[in-house]
Amino acid sequence: MSAQRTVRRLITYALLFALVVTAAVGLGGLLGRLLVTGTELATDDVAGLARSLAFALIGGPLAALLWWAVWRRLDDPEERSAIGWGLYLAGAYLLALLIASTNVLNTISSLIGGQGPEWRLSLATGLVWAAVWAWHRWMWRHPRKSPTELADVPTVLGSVLGLVLGVGGAVAALSTLLDAALRGSTTEVSVGKPWWVSALQSLVWAVGGTAVWWWHWRHDGGRRLRTGLADVALITVGVLGAGVLTLGGAGVALFVVLRLLFDRTEPLELLLEPLAPAVSAAAIGTLVWVYHRKIARGRSEATLQGGRLVTSGVALVAAASGIGVIVNSVLAMTATPLAGAGARTLLLAGISSLLVGGPVWWLAWRPLEPAAAGAGLNARRIYLVAVFGLSAVVAVVTLLVIGFRMFEFFLGDVSGGSLVDRIRAPLGLLVATGLVSGYHFAVWRQDRVLSAAGPAAAGPVRPRTIGHVILVAGSDSAPLRRVIDEVTGAGVTVWKRADGGADGGADGGVAGVAGGEVAGNTGAQEEQLAAALEGVAAARVLVVADQHGGIDVIPLQG
Repeated sequence: MSAQRTVRRLITYALLFALVVTAAVGLGGLLGRLLVTGTELATDDVAGLARSLAFALIGGPLAALLWWAVWRRLDDPEERSAIGWGLYLAGAYLLALLIASTNVLNTISSLIGGQGPEWRLSLATGLVWAAVWAWHRWMWRHPRKSPTELADVPTVLGSVLGLVLGVGGAVAALSTLLDAALRGSTTEVSVGKPWWVSALQSLVWAVGGTAVWWWHWRHDGGRRLRTGLADVALITVGVLGAGVLTLGGAGVALFVVLRLLFDRTEPLELLLEPLAPAVSAAAIGTLVWVYHRKIARGRSEATLQGGRLVTSGVALVAAASGIGVIVNSVLAMTATPLAGAGARTLLLAGISSLLVGGPVWWLAWRPLEPAAAGAGLNARRIYLVAVFGLSAVVAVVTLLVIGFRMFEFFLGDVSGGSLVDRIRAPLGLLVATGLVSGYHFAVWRQDRVLSAAGPAAAGPVRPRTIGHVILVAGSDSAPLRRVIDEVTGAGVTVWKRADGGADGGADGGVAGVAGGEVAGNTGAQEEQLAAALEGVAAARVLVVADQHGGIDVIPLQG
């Protein structure tokens, strides 16, 4: 019976989703026709009208009947906790939010640009899907029938969607402003309208996307979520996506600067063309990147380590790409001394990529520091294996390409271009991936040796008597978390105090006395915490840094 109920729910919710989408498309089409009546957009499209009528007048009632049957069943706790209900609400909520927000923002930006009656069709679609979104939000927030499984998915997906829309609009708006400042009135000719109109249209998307993000991140509590999906979204979008945007923009901006200094072979206007988008991407991406890395520091150690590894991976790709391009350009200059501007431009591109990615990789990976034992050690090992494996695969494929080019050159009647010209691009990629693969394989083997050596390599290890620590502290919890990791080796979850915590006492910065020791400075507080954790054995331990700098260590049951 359980399998039958599961299949029945999946079919029911899939059919309900399809019917809701069908009815919304039909209603949007009818409303759009109503709004464009009397304009040049009004047509005698009989097939389109028939489709909208069928979708609205047949799909709408069927969707209402099926929804009513589903809604009545949700009084049963088992139905409410079904994963199909949570999946349906999350999918319909996200789709409605995406279509409604993009169409409403497109309507406003079209009105700013004065682009005729086309905005009416976007407005019709946006209004219908906004109603669908409000309906599903009401069901999601219902006190008795809201889903108990996947209940936080709409919050996470909504915040991600808003962030993407807001960042895209902000980059476009800032790019338009910078482009107008750098190239002047020529931008009007290139885009066919005044620069300030494009800037205002992009600003609409930036403000609208930020509003969607704020609503889900702040109002709906997305910032406080500690679920696996929330952590994955934080790392994927806030760290990985922002990192790619930042490093890509910084690399292109540096490339333009290097060309202005050493390679002015094109008109100044063409050289400056990619500078404004690159600087905008780097600036906005840095803001998003820094903000989400700060949020990650308040999450679990695994999330923090995941953010570092993702940052390291993005920077590694940039640096390795730079090495490959540099090798390619050097081979081009060697094989053809008169290669001229093309090889020089390629060399500058490789240098800019290496100069951007190299320092970021060094800071994120910290190659001179030994691997620290803890919750992030397994993630580090997985990262090493993944990077070594992927780079090895790329190296093998590149080697095959080099072999093919060589045999083609020697066996075929090929004219034009030397052998070096034919293999320099894949050879540069082979050198870069070979270096990456070899380095990460060596680090992986070193970590295995140290792990196998155990106490002989790392000295005496404390027996782990604490499973997990919940730290309640003020804004600067990093020193306390470091002490907990060194003393216990346990995972740490940080909860920040709303009243500021142990950032200073009320009596002019003079802290109180806790446990017989003065906690008026950070060093004393760390020593007090280390001493308090000695001898504590529990699956979970609560550590509270109070307002006067004192430390309370409370073992928890269960």
